[in-house]
Amino acid sequence: MTLLRHLWADATEPRPLRPHQDLALQELRRALVEGCSRVVLQLPTGAGKTRIAAEIIKGAQAKGNRLCFTVPSISLIDQTVAAFEGEGIFDLGVIQANHPRTHYGMPVQVASVQTLSRRTLPKTDIVVVDECHMRFKVVTDWMTASPDVLFIGLSATPWAKGMANHWQKLITPVRMHELINAGILSPFRVFAPSHPDLAGVRIVAGDYDEGQLAAVMGDNQLVADVVETWLRQSERRPTLVFAVNRAHARQLQRQLFRADVAMGYCDANTDRVERQLLFAEMACGNLAGIVNVGTLTTGVDADIRCIVMARPTKSEMLFVQSIGRGLRPAEGKADCLILDHADNHSRLGFVTDIHYANLQGKKDKPLRTRKERGEPMPKECLACGVLKPPNAAVCPACGFKAERQSEVRVAEGELVERRPGKGKATFEDKQAFWSMALFVDGQRGKNGKMAKALYRGKFKEWPRDLAWEPKEPTPEFLSYEYSRRIAYHKRRENAA
Repeated sequence: MTLLRHLWADATEPRPLRPHQDLALQELRRALVEGCSRVVLQLPTGAGKTRIAAEIIKGAQAKGNRLCFTVPSISLIDQTVAAFEGEGIFDLGVIQANHPRTHYGMPVQVASVQTLSRRTLPKTDIVVVDECHMRFKVVTDWMTASPDVLFIGLSATPWAKGMANHWQKLITPVRMHELINAGILSPFRVFAPSHPDLAGVRIVAGDYDEGQLAAVMGDNQLVADVVETWLRQSERRPTLVFAVNRAHARQLQRQLFRADVAMGYCDANTDRVERQLLFAEMACGNLAGIVNVGTLTTGVDADIRCIVMARPTKSEMLFVQSIGRGLRPAEGKADCLILDHADNHSRLGFVTDIHYANLQGKKDKPLRTRKERGEPMPKECLACGVLKPPNAAVCPACGFKAERQSEVRVAEGELVERRPGKGKATFEDKQAFWSMALFVDGQRGKNGKMAKALYRGKFKEWPRDLAWEPKEPTPEFLSYEYSRRIAYHKRRENAA
């Protein structure tokens, strides 16, 4: 087909493409020449999906071809239009009810799949389907009814069952770990402070039942609850919290507020303007983050530096999309901190290790996770608590090399520092802690009672043979002491 062989016209590039973007377009051209008219480009978060899509659009315009770009939700329409205008594409129309940019005569149309399902489909030569792994019925029906139309899918996670029944070829020009190594994506550190018991939660449609999951994750007895861990570990970074459902999200938001942490709330019913306000408030520091229910997994370009996974999942697609929100680089951002309260990394591994070379058909066997395939999973560093690659002898975060260690100990929600040898705190550690506890105790006039309680809570013993020498506390100690106060007040509230 002439259209497939001559999609792009020769043109001067306004700015150079990155190597993986150029490779993506080369591989796409090759697939079209081979006769493929249903091609999926797998592009990790931060790979420059908009840049690549803009090149496809410009090539289509240069050849006089009409193109429709579909987005998975109405809330992404204006964001997509603005992104394409930033790439120099202005001949745009929008297919959405009462939108001021509605203009069916424009050669490029941006449409939400929700609106398309209620309209006559536009006449077009090319359809670019964003987030094609979502497999919207209106798109698959369109593909079936229009064999002469070229369809190009874009997705970071094209692993949905049945995609091979509609798409012919998968192109993966670059993987996430390559983008991190090149400095295009942010590196990340993972802590897994909680280990919820999901043994009794049934599986529905390949993932955990939401109702039972909410009951488990909302239990106040969960080790290392979200609030206390965030206070100790997050460094007050801009944060996205992923909750199970609306009730669970509101519960987390209230608990954070009681700890003097203001976070916004977002679910599928939060409109575009309110979302923009939430991100603006977070950007200027009025909000520490946003607690959301599965809706901020795509279309988030904000500066996110901490991800809290409070929603267990068996879905690798949901897992990768969620973590990806925190991997965009930003000025002064050394890494993204991931606090996994859901054991997702123990179940699925690191997001950089999840990869499949082929699309899946309806009759194909379900994809097995790394753990189900019997592959080694990430392990917790005994020195700093970060999850490290399973075969790494030396922790990439702190440089600690494990030798003989005691069992991992997690007590009352605290990530306990592991040390060489038998894993026990030294006399010097205990004296330093006791001295700082005495300093805070003296400031509050507790006559040693508070210091003793803090010490016993930390070491599970009373202070013995330690000098009564108050010492100014470190920021880490103050964060720990603050978290203990929060835990105390929560216990009182629960008992009331």
